[in-house]
Amino acid sequence: MSPPSPIPADLADAVPVFAALGDATRLALVNRLSTAGPLSIARLTAGSQKTRQAITKHLRVLADAGLVRDARWGREHRWELEPDRLSQARRSLDQISRQWDGALARLKTYVEESP
Repeated sequence: MSPPSPIPADLADAVPVFAALGDATRLALVNRLSTAGPLSIARLTAGSQKTRQAITKHLRVLADAGLVRDARWGREHRWELEPDRLSQARRSLDQISRQWDGALARLKTYVEESP
């Protein structure tokens, strides 16, 4: 089996995003922030089995990937989504999808033209 091809530079930027979203808790946090808007740690942990410290660690991973940021609102820190980073990830998925569509079209042509 040959080693995997290196990741193209235009897709490499999306690796931290997909790694961060690969965790169910972090994906749920992104979903919550996308529907509810900016929220404090207290609001993000309300009704959760996770501690504030655990949620904060997950938010730091998301922030390192560029998906969220914390902003000061008066005396409170609120976490908010960075939609541009999600849009970049979507464009990466769209690119991969187009590549797969092209590969499948070439395979179909090859199979249909083979004797």
